[in-house]
Parts: sequence; structure tokens; C-alpha cells
Amino acid sequence: MSASGRLWSLSLVFLLGMASEGISCPSRCSCQYLEVNCTGQQLQEFPVDIPLDTRQLILAANNVSYLPAVELSFLADLVYLDCRKNLLGDDLDFTFIGVAKLVYLDLSFNNLTQVTFSTFSHLLSLVVLKISDNPNLVAIEKDAFANNTWLRHLDVSRTGLTFLDASTVRDLPNLRLLGLSDNLWHCNCSFLDFIAWMMESDVHFSDADNITCYSPAGLRALRMPAAEAQLHFSCLTQLYKQDYVFLCLVGFCIFLAGTVVAWLAGICAVIYEVHASKGGEEEDEEEED
Repeated sequence: MSASGRLWSLSLVFLLGMASEGISCPSRCSCQYLEVNCTGQQLQEFPVDIPLDTRQLILAANNVSYLPAVELSFLADLVYLDCRKNLLGDDLDFTFIGVAKLVYLDLSFNNLTQVTFSTFSHLLSLVVLKISDNPNLVAIEKDAFANNTWLRHLDVSRTGLTFLDASTVRDLPNLRLLGLSDNLWHCNCSFLDFIAWMMESDVHFSDADNITCYSPAGLRALRMPAAEAQLHFSCLTQLYKQDYVFLCLVGFCIFLAGTVVAWLAGICAVIYEVHASKGGEEEDEEEED
């Protein structure tokens, strides 16, 4: 190699070294090309000084209880966010408004209690969403994932869910893997539509053997295929109080209508007889004259 070539190579190495030294990295985190890893550092807050071109951010196994939407919005190129095993709670609505490129999001092992439309509605590119192992998660709104049409993997296992509307997942055209195991599913007639969708869907259900009914007591620990068979029978034959009230009202209306019709028919018959008798008397009088 010529002297000029060696000089160019040394200059390039020097410049790259200076550039790498100038890249900021959050305290107690490790940084490499487009990735920041802060796993298990006992962080109490979202780290500062994250490089703006970060594509992958790992905050697993910390004590972070809040994700600041403004700081996250600076990471516009973020595609992978791992926040499992933290203390995140109910204040996630509109949190991800600035990270629309996010493809992978893991919020498992946190303190989520509900998922609303505003929680993930801005994540139009989301493919994998893990919100399992949130024992206080008791509600997912019907249209919570309406904008996440690219979602392929959704995990809501081991939560406090007792009900999930069938349309919540049925309307996800790219869904291929769904985790539902070890939840507190209440297998009643309202849940039958969801169970029927499970039986007919081509979605793969991870840990399917542990997708069982928790209540009522008569169906506890029953797997979904068996639960569907029992619910089909009981829900189609069982009448509730409102059903009996409705039938009584229908019967009363039929009885009342029949009574009114009979009364009107009787009046018409009487009127006809009166007119007929008067007509006969007039004819007799004319014959006598």
C-alpha cells in the first residue's frame, strides 16, 4: 500500500474513533450500532441521552413506572421496544404517538389494568405485541386493536381477563398467533361467540391446552372445544327472566287482541241482527198494507 493510502486509512480510523466517542449512551446502559440495552440496571426512570437514531431499545427487568411520550417521540426510527418486567401501569394512552415505526413491543410482566383504543392506535406498523403476565389487566376495549392491522402475534396470556369480544381479534386480517392461556375466562352465553370464533379460525393458539374456563364452577378447567358444546346446548335451550317476561307480554297481547276481536265480532253480529229484524218487520208491514 502506498504512503498516501496508509495515511487515508489511518485518517478514516481516527475519524470513526472520534465519532464513536462522541455518541451518547445512557448511564448504566450498553450501546452498540442502533441498539441501546439497559437490561436489569434497576432504573427508576426512562433513561436520558438515548441516541436519536436508535432502532432497538431494551429496558427489561427495571423499575420504570412511566414512559414519557415526548422523550419517546424523539426516537422516531425505533422499531423494537422491550419493556418487560417493569412497573408500567395505566398511563399508556397516547404514549406511543411518536414511534409510528414500531414493529415489536413487549409490555409483559407489568401492572397494566386496561387497554383502550388510544393505547396502541398510533402503532400502524406493529407486528408483535406482548401484554401477557399483567395480572391486573381486566379489560380490553372492543376496538383496542382496530388500527393495528399488521398485527401477527398477540399475547394476552396470564392476565385477569374474563371476557374478550370476538371482533377485537376477528377483525385483525394478519393475525397468526394468539396467546390466551391461563386467564380467568367466564364461559357464559356472552362468551360463546368468541369460543365459536376460536374453533373456526385458522389462527394458531399457543399453549392451547391451558386455554380453559375459570367460571362458572360447572365448567371450570374445561377446554374451549368442550365448553363450546355445552354452551351451545345450554344457551339455545335456557330461558332467562327477561325471556319469560317477554313471552308473558306476547301471550297477554295475543289474549287481549283475541278478546277485542271477539268483542267487535259480537257487536257486529248484534248490529246485523238488529238491522235484519227491522228489515223483516218493514217487509211484513208492507205486505199487510
